[in-house]
Amino acid sequence: MDTAIEVKGLSKHYSGFSLQDISFCLPRGGIMGFIGANGAGKTTTIKALLNLINIDSGEINLLGHMRGEKEVKQKLGVVLDENNAYDNLSFNQAARVESTMRADWDDTLWQYYVKRFQLPARQKVQEYSRGMKMKLFIALALAHKPQLLLLDEPTSGLDPLMREEMLSVFTEFIQDKQHAILLSSHITSDLDKIATHVTFIHEGRLIFSRAKSDIMEDWRLTCCAKAEFDKIPQEFIFAYRNSSFGYEVLVKDSLRLAQILPQLAFNNVSIEEIMLFFVHGQRGYE
Repeated sequence: MDTAIEVKGLSKHYSGFSLQDISFCLPRGGIMGFIGANGAGKTTTIKALLNLINIDSGEINLLGHMRGEKEVKQKLGVVLDENNAYDNLSFNQAARVESTMRADWDDTLWQYYVKRFQLPARQKVQEYSRGMKMKLFIALALAHKPQLLLLDEPTSGLDPLMREEMLSVFTEFIQDKQHAILLSSHITSDLDKIATHVTFIHEGRLIFSRAKSDIMEDWRLTCCAKAEFDKIPQEFIFAYRNSSFGYEVLVKDSLRLAQILPQLAFNNVSIEEIMLFFVHGQRGYE
């Protein structure tokens, strides 16, 4: 498998927080939805990928190179949340700065995204709305023809129509199977649409990293009474919630469980439901 991102045993300790033994792999041609609550460690992981922080242990390879190597930097397109760079410039001035730093800058491609994203020419970047800023930085990232995009909340602040357009841009980007995207987002409905892989971290540790198709095929939601809940083997329970109306259970390997307990009915589950069940429900492994 030709990998775009390979992380093995990544750990980073701060006072009050530790990122613990994070491992995941993203093939070229894939879009990884990187999910977790605020403070889960997503930003720390992205900073580690970008070589912005020292790590305590682990190994990070991007596009076949160790993180921080010169060959990697020119192949990365990066859009970080709350980026205030270029606030005092116009978008054309920002483009000139970027073009001097990027060997593969393509002005024709830049002008294409300016038109496609309808970027206002007469305003300074600091006058842009949050959504407009995000479109600008995505256009800057794409204009130097990167092979790997690292995106932190790229659709936050966009209206539904523009969000849909941006998802189309991301899908187009990976069509040649040589490009890849790591997309950290709280808008999990976007990930339901375009992600090929999902990595979920919580309180600094990895909960799972899998192909989204496997998750959607194997994981299901079932509602049942306590008597039925007690019959579900622990190994199948990812998380659950109980109330006076009974139990809602998020189960793994539902096809096999259906053979053991055919009386259970199963419903499809979204990425958001997986997160909410794990964070706010009771965890099956405890």
